[in-house]
Amino acid sequence: MKDLLHRLFTKYGFNDEKAKVLADTHTENTLAGVNSHGINRVASFLHLVSEGIVKTDQEAIKLNAFGSIEQWDGQFGPGVINARKCTNRAIELAKSDGMGLVALKNTNHWMRGGAYGWQAAEAGCIAIMFTNTKPNMPPWGGKESRIGNNPFIIAIPRNKGHVVLDMAISQYSFGKINEYRLRGEKLPYPGGWDVNNELSNDPEKILQKERGLPIGYWKGSALSMILDMLATLLSAGKSTSKIGEQEHETGLSQVFLCIYPALFQDPNISEKLINEIIDYSRTSSPTNLGSQILYPGERTLRAIKSNREKGMKVNKEVWNEILSLLQY
Repeated sequence: MKDLLHRLFTKYGFNDEKAKVLADTHTENTLAGVNSHGINRVASFLHLVSEGIVKTDQEAIKLNAFGSIEQWDGQFGPGVINARKCTNRAIELAKSDGMGLVALKNTNHWMRGGAYGWQAAEAGCIAIMFTNTKPNMPPWGGKESRIGNNPFIIAIPRNKGHVVLDMAISQYSFGKINEYRLRGEKLPYPGGWDVNNELSNDPEKILQKERGLPIGYWKGSALSMILDMLATLLSAGKSTSKIGEQEHETGLSQVFLCIYPALFQDPNISEKLINEIIDYSRTSSPTNLGSQILYPGERTLRAIKSNREKGMKVNKEVWNEILSLLQY
């Protein structure tokens, strides 16, 4: 997959280095079981490249610095490249000053936000990251979409397996909803509203108007608003409101915050405390739903192990579309 995607991204105008980062990231997202933000997103991403929405020759540059806080401009380059670069910079600042924050404006979809949480954790950093999006959820009490499902990531490094929370502020990301659609399956729980303003678990009906259901109802609605405010204020970029005025979802605002605990805390104590919380959570009696008690990121580690052993499952329609793009 990496080899094929590298050739494909090169064909669409990316230099060898950027094509490799894009190919690696999309493949690793798929390996982690997140096809919705890996292989399934390649064709739509390349459509935006062809339309000139994603600039192949641009990437994030630093605009301002205030101590360990920096503002960057993504210059409408590929979201994955910009996110990798800004995460690396936040890690550098954290290892120098204990904490580093990079706020990015004018970027594109970063695909799987958790990838950058894992990147930070591998470098020994705690991370808090989030992005705004186009409006794709109604605020609680409203019918029309006015807030974004603004993905939110928290990562904590751990020897036995990093703890990484990666979640949209909607019950399901729209990439995940589309993944269920491709499989011809219903969502396990309601994920949004249909055209009749009824909550639905039918992907086709939800995707007609893209009105997702906020997690925790009114609480998710409030969390979406506050993340949009923070991303917009810190980056001096576009809000969900302004992004929604455009034909395409572009010019997003993102925040990458890293903390380097090794500078101020004994790593052995840190490991002990994290394991204590995980172990205690698992003492809860199981329900009849049959689900296991997992810490954030554990499912990802299991998916990677399984996919390495058995191979990655890819939708034939998606794979054939990518092959056709390579041959076109």
